[in-house]
Amino acid sequence: MHTESDLRVFLRWCSHHGLDPLSAARVDIERHVRWLQDVRRYQPSTVSRRLSVVVGFYRVCVIDAILEHSPADYVRRPTVPAESPTLGLGHLQFEALIAAARLSANPNDFAPVALLGLLGLRIFEACGSSIADLGEEHGHRVLRVRGKGGKVALVPLPPAVARANDRAVNERTAGPLLRNTNGRRMDRHAATRRLKHLTRIAGIRMPRMHPHMLRHTFVTTMLDAGVSLRDVQIAARHADPRTTMRYDRARKNLDRHPTTSSPPTWPPGRSQRSRLCRFHCSARAQPTGRLMNRTPCGYAAGHVDKRGPGVRCGGSTHRRRRVHRRGAS
Repeated sequence: MHTESDLRVFLRWCSHHGLDPLSAARVDIERHVRWLQDVRRYQPSTVSRRLSVVVGFYRVCVIDAILEHSPADYVRRPTVPAESPTLGLGHLQFEALIAAARLSANPNDFAPVALLGLLGLRIFEACGSSIADLGEEHGHRVLRVRGKGGKVALVPLPPAVARANDRAVNERTAGPLLRNTNGRRMDRHAATRRLKHLTRIAGIRMPRMHPHMLRHTFVTTMLDAGVSLRDVQIAARHADPRTTMRYDRARKNLDRHPTTSSPPTWPPGRSQRSRLCRFHCSARAQPTGRLMNRTPCGYAAGHVDKRGPGVRCGGSTHRRRRVHRRGAS
């Protein structure tokens, strides 16, 4: 979790500037926020999270009657964009990364990639897992995960993830599930270094590679496969569905960018505006994609026929009866 490290950063900043944290004013908190933005150049979401820890620290001081009021109550927080700045790996990139981890000589490379990318664990959840957390439940191999707020969840292990864990355990009966090159428990820094190494081996070019990108890839892959937003939220253990939507929105924006999409194909010589069918159809034709599904009369399939309820232009019945053909009466 980030709470302890974020508070330690604030206390260290106060010590460096000769400031007593219990005598700080609102202007001092704003100076700390400005330092995070301008000197450390953190993202707005990181600055907002670290400021939340500072606000919580002073709120506890007020509750315990150490301070009369909190100096961080009215400090302005940076605006966090509604879209996640992190973009996950593409399908081919993730397959190349999985292949590089599977073929790696280091037995501890495959397990973290599988836990993050195929199971969607957070990096502290994967690094904090132990061999004792592995087990079976109702015929499924499961992993007991301790998530945010100390919440415990049983996550079923797909066969690929189970094989990766077996390779990392290697007949051990106790100890951490993931280990670094020195045999000690792997932390997020060691996981980041191994992930960057595997990225170079796989030939993936990313400006900045970090473990959370694999969790992002897990969410976007499930959404691409047609899994409902609610099921993806449960699998990712997001408390708010808007968090899950932030993962998918950035990917959709790139997919729908004008430079990566093409206009729909319309009949030659026809206007691209919606037009009424010249025969019996009452609805307007609408493009449905790059190759528009058109009826024999040249308009989009599925619009309602005027001849009666329940009859739809462009259906198989119309084509079989050879009606709505251009020039037919």
